[in-house]
Order: sequence, then C-alpha cells, then structure tokens
Amino acid sequence: MHTPCPAPNQLSDPDLVAEVKRLVCCERAATAQLIAYLAELDQRQLYLGEGYSSLFDYCTKALSMSEDEAFYRIRAVRLVCRFPAVLEMLASGSIHLSTVRLLSPCLTVSNASEVLTAVAGKGKRSVEHYLAARFPQPGPVDSVRKLPPPKPRAPAALVPDPASFVKVQTAAPEPPLQVPVRPAVVAPVSAERYKIAFTIDATTRAKLQIAQDLLRHAIPSGDLAVIFDRALTLLVADLERKKSAETVRPRPPRESSATSRHVPAAVRRAVWKRDGGQCAFVGTSGRRCDSRAFLEYHHVIPYAVGGKATVESIELRCRAHNGFEAELFFGRRGPAVRETATVYSQPTGSGASSTATPESS
Repeated sequence: MHTPCPAPNQLSDPDLVAEVKRLVCCERAATAQLIAYLAELDQRQLYLGEGYSSLFDYCTKALSMSEDEAFYRIRAVRLVCRFPAVLEMLASGSIHLSTVRLLSPCLTVSNASEVLTAVAGKGKRSVEHYLAARFPQPGPVDSVRKLPPPKPRAPAALVPDPASFVKVQTAAPEPPLQVPVRPAVVAPVSAERYKIAFTIDATTRAKLQIAQDLLRHAIPSGDLAVIFDRALTLLVADLERKKSAETVRPRPPRESSATSRHVPAAVRRAVWKRDGGQCAFVGTSGRRCDSRAFLEYHHVIPYAVGGKATVESIELRCRAHNGFEAELFFGRRGPAVRETATVYSQPTGSGASSTATPESS
C-alpha cells in the first residue's frame, strides 16, 4: 500500500532536503520507465489502433503532454532504441532529456561510448560546449538587419458609442504598447567560438556604425566581433575598477571608524582580489557559490554586534547569500518570529557570537 508523503511544512530542514532528493530520484526513474514503455508502444505502433496517426499525436492528445514534453520524450525514445545505455543514464540522472536532445544528431555507433562517457553528469551548457568542441560548426556571418515594426493594436470599434465618448476623453491615457523583447542567444559553435544574437534600438545601431567608422584604420573590415570585444574589455575593466576600488595610485589606508559602516577602498581592493570577484559563501556540503552577480561586501561579524570593516572581517557575498546570512544570524523578521523568539545559530564561517535572538536585529 502506498504511503502518502508528509506535508512539506511538517518536515525539518534536513528531512525536507532528503525528501526532495528522494523525489528527484523517483522522478528520474519514472521518466526512464516512461521512455521504455513509449519505445515499446512505438515499436508495436499501438497508437494507430487507438486512432492516432503518430506517436507525437498520441502523446499530445491521448496523454495530454505539451508539444515540448512530447518532443523531448520522443527524441529520447528514438535514441534509446539505437543506444540502450541512454536509458540507464536517464534513470541514474547522469544525463537529462535536454542532453538527449543535444546528443540525438551527434551520436553514432563509433562515437557513442566516448561521447556518452564525456557528457555524463554535465549540465546543458557544459554539454553544449563539449559538443561544439567535439563537432565544431562554421561560425555565422556578421549581419545587421532591421526588424519589422510591431503591429498596431486593432481599434475596438470603428464607430465609438457617443455615450462613452466623454469617458474616453477624460480617462487617463492608455500606456504605450509594450513590444515583446526577443531573448538574446548565446550558443557555442566550436571550442572557442560563440554565436550571439540580440536586438538593439536605432540609437545603439548608430553608435555601432560610428564605432565601425572610427576604427576603420585598425579594423578595416568592420568586424563586429572585434569591435564588441574591444568595447566589452573597456567596460569590464571600468566596472571592476569601480566595484573593487582599484586605482593606479592608491592613497594610504585610513583606519575605519568603529561607528561607521563604510568599507575603506583599501579593504575593498584586498577583499576583491582575495575572493576573486566571486561570492565566497560556502554551503553545508562544502560547495562555494560561484555567483559573480549582485556582489556585496559582507561583514562576517555583523556590524550591528561590533563587526569592523577589516580585510579579515569582510568577504564578498552575492545579494542572496548576504541576506541569507543576515537571516541566519538575526532571524527572519515578521510577527511569527517575534512571537516565538527563536534563537538562531551563527552562520558557518562567522566569527560572531554563537546565538542571537530576533530582537537583536
């Protein structure tokens, strides 16, 4: 008899993590089993007897899968029929359905063992990079083309109702039409080459043309990739200089005031260099966060309890982990926390006192 899973809000933190991992394993096993059954159903062509013209038709209409769900699973079915080892790897989680889609056009009898071993345990982006290096494609030709303007909204009625005309005149103006932004594309085409596609407005296009003209003496071809590389090199250097307080002639460091939150420039430079411009938070499993976005200077010993802005007491944190450690130390703010007055342990790596109540924030 099936035992129902406990409610998530009734589990302790370690039990919740363990249950999530167990459910992921169950999902992988169920997905692999579904692929095996779909492969057999496809082999027998049972969807024809059910009144469907194809396996895709059967999956989307009889099984109520989305088109993407059906597409990914049918790709897996086709690949499993050719290479049964793929099914075992799906069940173990060493490859995923997105990986199967990427491998489908590349796997052959001669390279299957090598390629499957190489991609085992890798995420989608890592697999894309591996396949681009293993099966390089010619890079795209530079192109700049104008996109068609967005279609205007159709009028609600050709002849407005006279009774509503006054309301229309006195109502607030309608907000401008929001044109959907096309997502940028960054995809590897070989080991060291990437295809990048994004949309720019007319002003940015004009700047690009000016840059091409001014650089003709150095880049006669007007190669966009070289121009963007130059621009990004300058931009990254400027941003890192501002974030890390880097300077050619640093002033002598001044002692930080005990009553000030300010982190001196000399401390910021040293911390940035030591932490490599990356979040330095280390989780309970020993994994260090690899985020380089929204970096902040974090007081290991919180400022509220006497932490000073020294190189030893400051570390880089992404915004999420900076807030996370603040909640670990001070507790979550809110009525429920204040009522229970829970005592929170200090975060890992913190030199603060071992406990702090919510009221200490």
